[in-house]
Amino acid sequence: MTRERVVFWAATSTRLIVGAAVAVALVLAVGVAAAAPWPTVAADKSAVTAAPAASSTTLACTGPLIGVGRSSTDIAAFDNAGPVAVTTASASGGDPVLGRVSSPAVPGSAPATITQAPANGARVGVAAAQSGSVSADDLRGFAASACTSSRSQQWLVGGAATTGYADVVVLTNPEDVPATVDITAYGSQGALSPTGGQNLVVPARSQRVLPLAGLVPGEEAPVLRVSATGAAIVAALQSSLTRTLLPGGIDQITATAEAATRVVIPGVTMPSSAVGAQGSSPVTVLRALSADVATTATVTVAAVGGGQLSTRQIPLAAGIPTELELPGLAAGSVTVTVTASAPVVAAVWQATGLGEGSDFAWYSAAPSLTDDAIVAVAAGPSPVLTIAAGEAAASVTLTPTSGGSATTVSVPASGSVAVPVVSGAGYVLSASAPVSASVGYSATGQLASYPVAASASQTAQVTVIVDR
Repeated sequence: MTRERVVFWAATSTRLIVGAAVAVALVLAVGVAAAAPWPTVAADKSAVTAAPAASSTTLACTGPLIGVGRSSTDIAAFDNAGPVAVTTASASGGDPVLGRVSSPAVPGSAPATITQAPANGARVGVAAAQSGSVSADDLRGFAASACTSSRSQQWLVGGAATTGYADVVVLTNPEDVPATVDITAYGSQGALSPTGGQNLVVPARSQRVLPLAGLVPGEEAPVLRVSATGAAIVAALQSSLTRTLLPGGIDQITATAEAATRVVIPGVTMPSSAVGAQGSSPVTVLRALSADVATTATVTVAAVGGGQLSTRQIPLAAGIPTELELPGLAAGSVTVTVTASAPVVAAVWQATGLGEGSDFAWYSAAPSLTDDAIVAVAAGPSPVLTIAAGEAAASVTLTPTSGGSATTVSVPASGSVAVPVVSGAGYVLSASAPVSASVGYSATGQLASYPVAASASQTAQVTVIVDR
């Protein structure tokens, strides 16, 4: 073997031995490292709460009174049967801005919208209400309703699709994008999805009007759930009645936001003209629905400013509206409370009488007010604000938005009081405990009411979890 070969063999052998040793060392190091505890790095999570920039508050009104079938050439046509006057009230921040939406189905109709800009970085409480009357051979009466903010889901309790009624569903979209609406109808056969009430497109800043009879033909006591996607909407129901060619009243019904296990209907007014009419046909009727499950509801009737008058229990089948006559009421006002173990919706129908020149009103459920609320009193005869307390007594202060002396009243637990208010005025309602309230009107041949809504003046806070 030459010297060169010996040197080459020795060098190669040395590299192989060193390489093997290094490999063994690496394997041992990895094994030891795997067995040893590794250091941990914990994410630093912190919660950041922020209030989004305050936005404007927008309300939408139902618009003018609507006539149905008054054209000899088109019995399905709608027309503008009577104008309405809109009253607005704002807590602060300047006057609201009045806008309009289009209503192609009702010639000459341009329902109002009310927009209140934020002030000092916060939303400003605003309220609005409308009222109007009509006196014609086929349609007469007085109607008042609240202008409300848009919702993605709401309930309409009232109306009928039987002979003599010409009721319409009014869908208003005050937003800048189209809304798609689906209506679920509850009647004698349970919940239905009528073909004419599915995938209804309500264009941006417009109104759509549908005949109730096209959704629930022949139903005596329907309840509607209105759901919207794309944009939230404002739903309302106009009900009008003709008895043997004599007009029997008109009303525009404010939607209820959600079902609840305790429903309060303040200020149902029994006119003296209706007391003598109770023998021939009911003039006071409660309608209630438990949409999802069967339950038993307790109906309590208590005099406004007085004590309890009656308590009754009624079974509610799942998805089928139930009506209960409330006979024997004396002239005056009552608050009706419906409680159940399952969420329900309810309203009370009240008439001034059953003959010529009569009117009626649907008294909708009023939400619980846990913060200050703004009250807009639409123009009308002898307006009264009825305030009902919950389980706790409440001290309630009414402060005119235009200035003037405040009024403070005490409302007993589970009781209610009536406070005269000024037609066309606005108030801030402040209560020491949760209350419900409604504005009501009563005069000869005139009856109307609408609930006081919670003011959308608080900017919601958003909590964001941040990983660091």
